Amino acid sequence: MKYSVIVPVFNRPDEVSELLESLTQQTAKDDFEVIIVEDGSKKTCKDVCDKYADILSLHYYYKDNSGPGQSRNYGVERAQGEWVIILDSDVVLPDNYLEMVERSLCATAATNETDSESSGRSVLAAWGGPDAAHPDFTPVQKAISYSMTSFFTTGGIRGGKAKLDKFYPRSYNMGIRREVYQQLGGFTRMRFGEDIDFSYRIVEAGYRTALFPEAWVWHKRRTDFRKFFRQVYNSGIARINLEKRHPGTLKLVHLLPTVFTLGVIALVLVFVSGLMMSSFGSHDVKMQGQLVCRLSLMPLALYALIIFADSSLRNHSLYVGLLSIPAAFVQLCGYGLGFIESWWKRCVMKKDEFQAFEKNFYK
Repeated sequence: MKYSVIVPVFNRPDEVSELLESLTQQTAKDDFEVIIVEDGSKKTCKDVCDKYADILSLHYYYKDNSGPGQSRNYGVERAQGEWVIILDSDVVLPDNYLEMVERSLCATAATNETDSESSGRSVLAAWGGPDAAHPDFTPVQKAISYSMTSFFTTGGIRGGKAKLDKFYPRSYNMGIRREVYQQLGGFTRMRFGEDIDFSYRIVEAGYRTALFPEAWVWHKRRTDFRKFFRQVYNSGIARINLEKRHPGTLKLVHLLPTVFTLGVIALVLVFVSGLMMSSFGSHDVKMQGQLVCRLSLMPLALYALIIFADSSLRNHSLYVGLLSIPAAFVQLCGYGLGFIESWWKRCVMKKDEFQAFEKNFYK
């Protein structure tokens, strides 16, 4: 068997139903199995999987909660495919997804053969694809998708192009040779950032990774800003943990959300100072306070205008453009605040990863 599709699930039966339905529509219908790993859910997707048991080569497993990384390992231990394809439960596949994976692998085969002759470990071991927002997604989901892929929020490093020195696949859409997966021990106990950690270990072991731009998925991400904040906050925490595990991987682009967050905090404090001046001072002081208020808001208003214009054009919707403003601030400030907390606990307080975040993740 060529492919084993591994999907960890936690309380998301409706999303699994959409993902499985998209797998039944694949133009490449043979040579793949699907392994659903229920990670201790209270609201299981067993009934959903039963509906597709006669349509797909589908295997359903239930286990105690241990996080997505360990659930993926559980699934791979039971996989038969040459390649394991790791997907998040909140993705939907275009009809030609597996066909595009196969084409991309074939396109790299000649290079792999040449590399394997000169260096046994330079063969392609893992790949990743980009994600996008489906036209049927809600405006909030489209705004969140924009904030995660736009040049004006993430530098575009998650928008389908490799912007950094190497490409590191993410677990919402990544493929790994099963033998390499097993050799490296799969995902670690990291609760967040575990996919990047695994990608780093793949590259550090001497293997090659690649971006398959045509093997993309529709990714729902979070459905409201509160859940989205928690997601990006945890991503900010993970970045320091990743640097501790893999020194030198922290890049300038990873610091930008923290710089942005500190800038927003500073501007808000200046605005409050100006507001107090305009409320309680003399006439001249009040005038100065009003000026301070206007000047402090100008950078934030300019940034919001850029986000609104760019997102409106990309999504062909003024409403999505408007929602992209809070999405961008949540994405950047949430990540920045998580980064600051992790830096304080790991770098200043000198706590180890599991001690620092035991209450958050590991209980």
